[in-house]
Amino acid sequence: LPPAVLLKDMKLMDVKLGQLGSWLAMRDFTPGGIMGAVQRGYNRYYNKYINVRKGGLGGISMVLAGYVVLSYVWSYSHVKHDRRRKYH
Repeated sequence: LPPAVLLKDMKLMDVKLGQLGSWLAMRDFTPGGIMGAVQRGYNRYYNKYINVRKGGLGGISMVLAGYVVLSYVWSYSHVKHDRRRKYH
């Protein structure tokens, strides 16, 4: 059996659905805690996809794909109304 891990130290993917509420209650939602989580995520992404010995286009293409998806989501309300218009 693997050693028991405290709920506070578990990753989100390891938390069971019944434990999700108490796991979220243990998170740090102060501005400093949120900025720390963003910084850890950026560092993890940078070291996994950008700062590698034999780099490829994988990391940069994921950033570009994320930008395309976000820009579409932000402009969806405008695009949604343009679908039904007739230009004649």
